[in-house]
Amino acid sequence: MEHLEGRVAVITGAASGIGAAMARRFGAAGMRLMLADIEPDTLGDFAAELRGEGRDVSTFVCDVSDAAAVDALATATMEAYEAVHLVCNNAGVGAGGPMADVPLAEWEWVLGVNLWGVIHGVRSFLPLLRLQDEAHIVNTASVAGLFSAPFMGPYNVSKFGVVTLSETLFHELRLSGDNVGVSVLCPAWVRTRIHESQRNRPEAAGGTVEVDSGVAGIMAGFINNGMDPDKVASDVLDAVVTNRFYILTHDDSDVAVRMRADAIVASEPPPFVMPQ
Repeated sequence: MEHLEGRVAVITGAASGIGAAMARRFGAAGMRLMLADIEPDTLGDFAAELRGEGRDVSTFVCDVSDAAAVDALATATMEAYEAVHLVCNNAGVGAGGPMADVPLAEWEWVLGVNLWGVIHGVRSFLPLLRLQDEAHIVNTASVAGLFSAPFMGPYNVSKFGVVTLSETLFHELRLSGDNVGVSVLCPAWVRTRIHESQRNRPEAAGGTVEVDSGVAGIMAGFINNGMDPDKVASDVLDAVVTNRFYILTHDDSDVAVRMRADAIVASEPPPFVMPQ
C-alpha cells in the first residue's frame, strides 16, 4: 500500500501489546482506525487515549473465535467508514504444557483464537478488501510458526497454521491479480501481556486456571526482556508500505529457520531451538 492517509485499518487484539502499538503507528500515519478487542474497558480507555491525540477511532468488542462476531466487526467497519483497506488479524493467546497433559479445552481455546480468529478475519474481510484500489492483510503468527519449541504444542500448531494460511492466500491473490497484499508477522519475544492470557480464558475452556509459578516466572522473564512492541509495529508498517510478506522482527530468527530447513532437506531430526 503506497497511501495510508485517510485509509481505514482494522486491528484485532488492539487494546494492548502489538495490537495497540500498531494502532498508534497506523494512526500516526493518518489512518482511520477500527479497533477490536475482547476486553471492553481496556479497549475503551485506549481508544479515548488515541482520540485525545486527534486520531479517528471506532471500537468493537469482539471474540475473534466467533465467526458471527467477526462478520459483525466487518459490518460495523463498513457502517462507520464505508471502506476497509488494511486488516491486521492480530488477536492471540498463549498457553501450552507437555503434550500428554494438555486438555482438549486448551487446544480448542488456543486454536479458536490464534488460528480460527485469523481464518474468520480473512473470510469476513477479504471480499471487502478486494473492492479497493489497494489493500493489505497482516496476519500475526510467531517464530513459533517457523520452528517448534517444546511445551508449546497448541501455540505452535496455531502459529504454523497462520503461516501456511498466509502463504496460501499470498499465492492465490497473486494468481488472481488482486491488489491485496499479504504479510505474516513472525516475532520472537515481545513485551506484551500474552503470558497473562488466562485473564480472558472463557468458561467453556475451563475458566481461569492455575499456572505453575516457576513456568510462569520463566515466561514472564523472557517477555519482560523482549522487544518493544513499537519496534514490531514499525516493522509491520514498513512491510505494508513495501508489500513485504515475511516480517521477522528479531535478528537471530533467520538462523533458527535455516537450521530447521537444513534438517528437513538432510532428513535429520528437528533441531532444538528456542525463541530468543
